[in-house]
Amino acid sequence: MSAPQTGRNGQIIAWSLYDFANSAFTTLVVTFIYAKYFVQGIALDEHEGTRQWSLAVTVTAIVVALASPYLGAIADRGGLRKTMLFTATLVAVVGSFALFFPTAGEVWLALSIFAVANIAFEIANVFYNAYLPDIAPQPRIGRISGYGWAAGYVGGLICLVVALVGFVQPEEPWFGLTKTGGEHVRATTILVAIWYAAFSVPLFLWVRDRPGRPAETTAPVWRAATRQLATTFREIRRYRQVFRLLLARLIYNDGLVTIFAFGGIYAGVTFGFSFSEVIVFGIVLNVAAGIGAFAFGFLDDRVGGKQTILISLVGLFMASLLAVFAQSKALFWVAGIMVGILIGPNQSASRSLLGRFVPDDKENEFFGFYAFSGKATAFLGPLLLGQLTAMFQSQRAGISIVAVFFLIGALLLLQVNEAEGVARAGRGLAPAADMS
Repeated sequence: MSAPQTGRNGQIIAWSLYDFANSAFTTLVVTFIYAKYFVQGIALDEHEGTRQWSLAVTVTAIVVALASPYLGAIADRGGLRKTMLFTATLVAVVGSFALFFPTAGEVWLALSIFAVANIAFEIANVFYNAYLPDIAPQPRIGRISGYGWAAGYVGGLICLVVALVGFVQPEEPWFGLTKTGGEHVRATTILVAIWYAAFSVPLFLWVRDRPGRPAETTAPVWRAATRQLATTFREIRRYRQVFRLLLARLIYNDGLVTIFAFGGIYAGVTFGFSFSEVIVFGIVLNVAAGIGAFAFGFLDDRVGGKQTILISLVGLFMASLLAVFAQSKALFWVAGIMVGILIGPNQSASRSLLGRFVPDDKENEFFGFYAFSGKATAFLGPLLLGQLTAMFQSQRAGISIVAVFFLIGALLLLQVNEAEGVARAGRGLAPAADMS
């Protein structure tokens, strides 16, 4: 059963605002500010700090990959989706706030807090994504998924600008903060916590759960979740389009992960971008991704999620090759903007396509497997990039692995039959373009 029609637009806005809220964590903590501060301001040296940070990210990816399907099944069986989303959000917010306190040399305290907060952030996304099939009418699920991704890019960028203008760059940071011990940089994690908490509130107030099972006591829920997971594995042939989609995503998402992890490094080393240029490059790419996610959402509803993902993968493949062979900053900028425009639609359409395939009583579990497909082999791209770079003594050779991931992912996605997947889920009609 879908979410009630009354107030649906309000629920969609509230749901999208959660993406606006939590993207501050990935933008400031994981990518642009805190990760850099940890390596340069907390760790003993940059090389060891990079190794330690990558270890923490790897550990969180493994935990999320293993735990997500099981926690999703528990939420399905116990009617606990909003409770578990609130709990995970609270842990991520408190963890973000706590990151302010570790100072130079307190490596393992900082990494432990980050790992807990990052795991909670990723787990929260399982339950957040699982609301999509309930709040979005099937004919509009693509554009609504795009609204969420676009809101996320906008929220992350606005929070980043606030952090740079008010905390990181000024001679006299806001609120009387000092630069002693990196206090002004560490305080950006408090900004993240406040931002994340404040803009998450509308979802918990306005987005309603569909009527379902009443919550059970802890022990029966765990046992029921175990049985449900076992049943899903036995019946995977019945949901073979879900399996094919997640297998394809397992591969092409590795290409995205590698771009996120090494795009800035590649720009700096191969094309000589300064730190400021890398920041500007990242901002432009995020703006492009937000625009792409919003605009392609309408295409998603018109031609289907599968075709939209394929279009994005073909474009990403071409952009990756351009980045490998470009000899000038101008051409690299073209490749980067192409990547930015297409990353958003790829992520958004992947989520909406699974939303079309999810059975009505297994949203959380299937989006748990979706999280698994995004994390299970997330180490593979960075590993192969490093090996190829070392083997050929060239970052260009290393970054070429990204194009391979996109190509293989596209070939696997060709095996997905969107019409069959929608029919199995019983949620509505597939787009006419895929009915053949």
